[in-house]
Amino acid sequence: MSAIRAIGRALFAAVKADTSSASSAAAAAASTARTKHNPLEDFFEADRSSDDDKPVVYGRGWKASELCLKSWDDPQKLWFVLLKEKNMLMTQRQMLHAQNLRFANPEHISKVRKSMCRIKHVLTERAIEEPDPRRSAEMKRMINAL
Repeated sequence: MSAIRAIGRALFAAVKADTSSASSAAAAAASTARTKHNPLEDFFEADRSSDDDKPVVYGRGWKASELCLKSWDDPQKLWFVLLKEKNMLMTQRQMLHAQNLRFANPEHISKVRKSMCRIKHVLTERAIEEPDPRRSAEMKRMINAL
Protein backbone atom coordinates (compact mmCIF):
# COMPACT_ATOMS: atom_id res chain seq x y z
CA MET A 1 0.00 0.00 0.00
CA SER A 2 2.91 2.37 0.55
CA ALA A 3 3.70 2.21 -3.18
CA ILE A 4 0.14 3.28 -3.99
CA ARG A 5 0.38 6.16 -1.55
CA ALA A 6 3.74 7.24 -2.94
CA ILE A 7 2.44 7.25 -6.52
CA GLY A 8 -0.71 9.08 -5.45
CA ARG A 9 1.30 11.74 -3.64
CA ALA A 10 3.57 12.14 -6.67
CA LEU A 11 0.54 12.66 -8.92
CA PHE A 12 -0.98 15.18 -6.50
CA ALA A 13 2.35 17.03 -6.27
CA ALA A 14 2.50 17.17 -10.08
CA VAL A 15 -1.02 18.59 -10.24
CA LYS A 16 -0.16 21.19 -7.59
CA ALA A 17 3.06 22.11 -9.41
CA ASP A 18 1.14 22.64 -12.65
CA THR A 19 -1.35 24.92 -10.97
CA SER A 20 1.32 26.94 -9.13
CA SER A 21 3.27 27.66 -12.33
CA ALA A 22 0.27 29.46 -13.86
CA SER A 23 -0.22 33.21 -13.81
CA SER A 24 -0.92 35.03 -10.54
CA ALA A 25 -4.67 35.12 -11.15
CA ALA A 26 -4.68 31.44 -11.96
CA ALA A 27 -2.45 30.78 -8.96
CA ALA A 28 -4.94 32.55 -6.69
CA ALA A 29 -7.75 30.47 -8.16
CA ALA A 30 -5.64 27.33 -7.77
CA SER A 31 -4.98 28.09 -4.12
CA THR A 32 -8.69 28.20 -3.45
CA ALA A 33 -9.09 25.07 -5.57
CA ARG A 34 -6.45 23.28 -3.45
CA THR A 35 -8.62 23.62 -0.41
CA LYS A 36 -11.47 22.00 -2.32
CA HIS A 37 -11.71 18.31 -3.13
CA ASN A 38 -9.22 17.19 -5.78
CA PRO A 39 -11.05 14.86 -8.22
CA LEU A 40 -7.92 12.72 -8.61
CA GLU A 41 -8.23 11.71 -4.95
CA ASP A 42 -11.25 9.59 -5.87
CA PHE A 43 -8.97 7.13 -7.65
CA PHE A 44 -6.83 6.41 -4.58
CA GLU A 45 -7.54 4.99 -1.17
CA ALA A 46 -7.45 7.47 1.68
CA ASP A 47 -4.27 7.42 3.75
CA ARG A 48 -4.52 5.09 6.69
CA SER A 49 -3.02 5.55 10.12
CA SER A 50 0.47 4.39 11.07
CA ASP A 51 -0.85 0.83 11.58
CA ASP A 52 -0.15 -0.03 7.93
CA ASP A 53 1.06 -3.51 8.86
CA LYS A 54 -2.47 -4.59 9.79
CA PRO A 55 -4.37 -6.12 6.88
CA VAL A 56 -7.34 -4.13 5.65
CA VAL A 57 -10.64 -5.92 6.07
CA TYR A 58 -13.40 -4.89 3.69
CA GLY A 59 -17.09 -5.51 4.13
CA ARG A 60 -19.11 -8.10 2.33
CA GLY A 61 -20.97 -7.61 -0.93
CA TRP A 62 -24.65 -6.75 -1.13
CA LYS A 63 -27.08 -9.66 -1.24
CA ALA A 64 -29.94 -9.68 -3.73
CA SER A 65 -32.44 -10.17 -0.90
CA GLU A 66 -31.18 -6.94 0.70
CA LEU A 67 -31.40 -5.04 -2.56
CA CYS A 68 -34.99 -6.22 -3.11
CA LEU A 69 -36.01 -4.35 0.03
CA LYS A 70 -34.63 -1.05 -1.27
CA SER A 71 -36.61 1.57 -3.17
CA TRP A 72 -36.09 2.11 -6.90
CA ASP A 73 -33.62 4.99 -6.38
CA ASP A 74 -31.42 3.39 -3.71
CA PRO A 75 -29.92 0.63 -5.91
CA GLN A 76 -29.20 3.19 -8.61
CA LYS A 77 -27.34 5.41 -6.14
CA LEU A 78 -25.51 2.36 -4.80
CA TRP A 79 -24.57 1.42 -8.39
CA PHE A 80 -22.67 4.68 -8.85
CA VAL A 81 -20.98 4.37 -5.45
CA LEU A 82 -19.83 0.88 -6.44
CA LEU A 83 -18.75 2.12 -9.87
CA LYS A 84 -16.58 4.76 -8.22
CA GLU A 85 -15.11 2.13 -5.88
CA LYS A 86 -14.45 -0.21 -8.81
CA ASN A 87 -12.67 2.57 -10.74
CA MET A 88 -10.52 3.33 -7.70
CA LEU A 89 -9.57 -0.34 -7.28
CA MET A 90 -8.85 -0.82 -10.98
CA THR A 91 -6.64 2.30 -10.99
CA GLN A 92 -4.67 0.99 -8.03
CA ARG A 93 -4.34 -2.46 -9.60
CA GLN A 94 -3.10 -0.99 -12.89
CA MET A 95 -0.56 1.25 -11.15
CA LEU A 96 0.79 -1.65 -9.13
CA HIS A 97 0.89 -3.87 -12.22
CA ALA A 98 2.94 -1.21 -14.04
CA GLN A 99 5.48 -1.34 -11.20
CA ASN A 100 5.48 -5.17 -11.11
CA LEU A 101 3.88 -5.17 -7.67
CA ARG A 102 1.08 -7.37 -6.44
CA PHE A 103 -2.41 -5.98 -5.78
CA ALA A 104 -3.13 -6.64 -2.12
CA ASN A 105 -6.88 -7.32 -2.19
CA PRO A 106 -8.08 -8.83 -5.48
CA GLU A 107 -11.15 -10.25 -3.72
CA HIS A 108 -12.36 -6.70 -3.07
CA ILE A 109 -12.84 -6.13 -6.82
CA SER A 110 -14.86 -9.33 -7.14
CA LYS A 111 -17.12 -8.27 -4.24
CA VAL A 112 -17.81 -4.96 -5.96
CA ARG A 113 -18.50 -6.67 -9.31
CA LYS A 114 -20.86 -9.20 -7.74
CA SER A 115 -22.77 -6.45 -5.97
CA MET A 116 -23.10 -4.56 -9.25
CA CYS A 117 -24.40 -7.68 -11.00
CA ARG A 118 -26.91 -8.24 -8.21
CA ILE A 119 -28.15 -4.66 -8.52
CA LYS A 120 -28.75 -5.14 -12.25
CA HIS A 121 -30.52 -8.41 -11.57
CA VAL A 122 -32.86 -6.91 -8.97
CA LEU A 123 -33.66 -3.89 -11.15
CA THR A 124 -34.31 -6.15 -14.16
CA GLU A 125 -36.71 -8.28 -12.10
CA ARG A 126 -38.58 -5.13 -11.11
CA ALA A 127 -38.78 -4.00 -14.74
CA ILE A 128 -40.13 -7.38 -15.84
CA GLU A 129 -42.79 -7.34 -13.10
CA GLU A 130 -43.94 -3.84 -14.11
CA PRO A 131 -47.51 -4.15 -15.50
CA ASP A 132 -47.26 -1.09 -17.77
CA PRO A 133 -45.34 -2.15 -20.92
CA ARG A 134 -44.15 1.39 -21.71
CA ARG A 135 -42.78 1.92 -18.23
CA SER A 136 -41.25 -1.57 -18.29
CA ALA A 137 -39.47 -0.82 -21.58
CA GLU A 138 -38.24 2.51 -20.20
CA MET A 139 -36.93 0.80 -17.06
CA LYS A 140 -35.13 -1.85 -19.14
CA ARG A 141 -33.48 0.83 -21.30
CA MET A 142 -32.28 2.59 -18.16
CA ILE A 143 -30.93 -0.66 -16.69
CA ASN A 144 -29.10 -1.51 -19.92
CA ALA A 145 -27.48 1.93 -19.85
CA LEU A 146 -25.92 1.17 -16.44
